[in-house]
Amino acid sequence: MVEDEKKKSEEEFKDAVETEQAGPDASGNWPVTAEELSIIRAELACEYPDDFSYLSDAYITSVASKPYSKDMTKRRPLEYSMEKLNAVMKWRQDTGVTSLLENLTLANGRDDAPEAKENPEGLTKGKAMVAALNCGGCYWHGLTKDGKPVLWVRTRRLPWYPDVDALIKCLILLADTGIREMRKGTTDFVVIAETASPPPPHPTFLVSLLNSLIKGFPDRLRCLVSAPTSSIMQVVMNLLLPLMPNRLADKFFFIGAEDAMTKMDELLLNGEADIPTFLGGKCDHDVFYPDEYYCPNRGEGNLKFDYFGMVERLQKVTKEYDEAHPSE
Repeated sequence: MVEDEKKKSEEEFKDAVETEQAGPDASGNWPVTAEELSIIRAELACEYPDDFSYLSDAYITSVASKPYSKDMTKRRPLEYSMEKLNAVMKWRQDTGVTSLLENLTLANGRDDAPEAKENPEGLTKGKAMVAALNCGGCYWHGLTKDGKPVLWVRTRRLPWYPDVDALIKCLILLADTGIREMRKGTTDFVVIAETASPPPPHPTFLVSLLNSLIKGFPDRLRCLVSAPTSSIMQVVMNLLLPLMPNRLADKFFFIGAEDAMTKMDELLLNGEADIPTFLGGKCDHDVFYPDEYYCPNRGEGNLKFDYFGMVERLQKVTKEYDEAHPSE
């Protein structure tokens, strides 16, 4: 049955490839037909039946609608888009992304709980993630004016000598969380990083982070605003820029403190009122994400970072945005 469906998809794919493409819209994106979307969705369902629904129709359409890097006057070939999306799903499978939240939940409970005893490896991995999350260096908070979730990165809180594997897994979990809670039709997010005095760049972490962003989250980053730019961040970018695809490199903005205030006022949902105190504004993020020293335990384990509260707040602000913008 699966083979028949796959064969049917391949035949439909050949027909779709031969279909003449219309031109791009004002944003430079090309149309994707319902038939093409169905073909891609069927292919993913055949190959990854347990996880294919992770990719929304809006995201699949977004990926397939982009200009082709080898010829910007054309849309990405359907075959190229299918390869790109299949690579995302394989990366998720190979890196065990789908088990990260389960591991975190195990670490938030008691070590002698039945589920923890049944999965000691997951508990160990979860404890490592908890240690990385507890610093409060990364979290989702608020939306942009067009309803995209904002991931805040407070580099001063990140460890100088990180457990690279655990920190990367935390960032992957956070990215997955933000994507899962996006409003319908939204496919990308914004990152704002406070980078006045970050810890010295850890080459393995930087390369692993970039690798995860490219392989696991293509076309997910709307933009990254880094402010105020420091000499360390210049070193970081000198390391990373040569490794980045052009489309990704163009989404990074490194600006001074004064320009950052203007950029965030333009970008954030409530403008100046949403600029955090650690970047010179009046919005106190520490009410929700204090320094680790001031955090209570959030469960029976070692988790202090308010992951589950973060999810609830993101859901709440997204619901409020949808109610205020019913036509979007």
